[in-house]
Amino acid sequence: MKKLFLSLSLLFFAVQGFSQLFKTVKIDTLVSVSLPATYQEKDTLNRKVFSGKGAFGYMMVIRIANAGNNAALKKEKDLKKVFQDYMNDVQQQSGASGQIINMGDTTVGTLKAKVFTLQTNDDQSSNLQLIKFIYIYTRDATYSFEYFYKDATAFLIKDELKTFTSSIKLSPDLQRDDQYTFMGKSGMSPILLYSLIGGGVVLVIIIIVVIVRSRKRRNR
Repeated sequence: MKKLFLSLSLLFFAVQGFSQLFKTVKIDTLVSVSLPATYQEKDTLNRKVFSGKGAFGYMMVIRIANAGNNAALKKEKDLKKVFQDYMNDVQQQSGASGQIINMGDTTVGTLKAKVFTLQTNDDQSSNLQLIKFIYIYTRDATYSFEYFYKDATAFLIKDELKTFTSSIKLSPDLQRDDQYTFMGKSGMSPILLYSLIGGGVVLVIIIIVVIVRSRKRRNR
């Protein structure tokens, strides 16, 4: 797992002032999100970092490109392992004081995503520092949407956090098979499977009706 930018959380506590205005920012051709208008962007090899200071929290989006020959995962359990490995990496980098809480699953567009919060202790005070994560994996890249705040301001962040997280938009080109390809026991998508089952039921009914009518005609 590539190194994360958890150390950048220090920026949240060091940057002075804030921006209450948001603007839509394209992370790449497939993903966009709303960030403070005065956001910063850093682009290094295979990695892009977007960050900005809000009124009550600090927002960061990290896009890491996967290898060009990276294949889509086979099954949903493989995706769950990627999520777990990512959380383990975050936990490890946060040190002994780090604790992952409020883990859950969600969907963004058609993709599955992992949500969780990293809680750490501030060595210089009794305040807790928290980072809310939304993590998305695709065959071509991974996306981490992070919101940094202090426990003391938790009651103030609701609207700003919602503005940030609910603004994540994905292109229709991103579909579930960009994450994993095996959708069920049939190896096909549920929609196609249900369509085939429905068509089969209709066909059976038609055959039964034809047989019954044929027998009635012979019995006349």
